Order: sequence, then C-alpha cells, then structure tokens
Amino acid sequence: MKRKIVHTRHVLAVKDLAVSAAYFKEKLGFDLDFTVPGWEFLSFGDFKVMLGECRDALWAHETGDHSYFAHVLVENVDDVFDEFRSRGARFTQQPPSDKPWGIREFGVVTPDGHRITFGKVIAS
Repeated sequence: MKRKIVHTRHVLAVKDLAVSAAYFKEKLGFDLDFTVPGWEFLSFGDFKVMLGECRDALWAHETGDHSYFAHVLVENVDDVFDEFRSRGARFTQQPPSDKPWGIREFGVVTPDGHRITFGKVIAS
C-alpha cells in the first residue's frame, strides 16, 4: 500500500494561549487559520500548528531536548532568519550555519520553550 500524507499540523500545549499565539503571529509571522475556545490554528506556509491552552501542563523547556518538535525546510533560510530577527524572535542558535548533515539551519524558541529548527538543504 502506498501512503500519501494529505495534511499535518503539530499540536502544542501552551500555558497562556494569548501569549503563545501572539508570539507565533508577531515574532514568527504565522497566519491565523481559525480559532475556537482554547485553541489557535496557525500556519507559516505549509507548516501548521495547533496551540492548545493547558495551564497545568509542564513547560516545554522542562522537557530538555524533547522540547524540539519540528524541523522545517524553507526555500531561503537566511531571509527567514532575517525576518524573524527583525520581528524580535528568540533564537536557540544564530545566525544560520551549515551543518555536516547538508542543511543550513538556525533555531527559535517559543515562550513555552518549544524549539523549532528552520533550514535549507545545501546545494552539493
């Protein structure tokens, strides 16, 4: 059987939905897809997240390396980095750097401590 992914959306538990949603929209440039009580559905192109308010959940940063939840490939990683920097995003690693696995990448961190890596495949 051949499998075909139709759509994915990362689900993140956040302590304060208003704070986290504002960060994704204002600092990372995500668009609001829709909202329902306790949830914000956001997109950065085809990269989609669902933020669910869970005030009693652990902070993502308390999970250490498990706080990494996505590795997103983009067309121009340096332009995305510049956009995020101009918006005031918090970084785990800056500026973008070439990695031995063939990807130029940088990382950001959300108010809850979720970490996302953005990268571009390096032309060989």
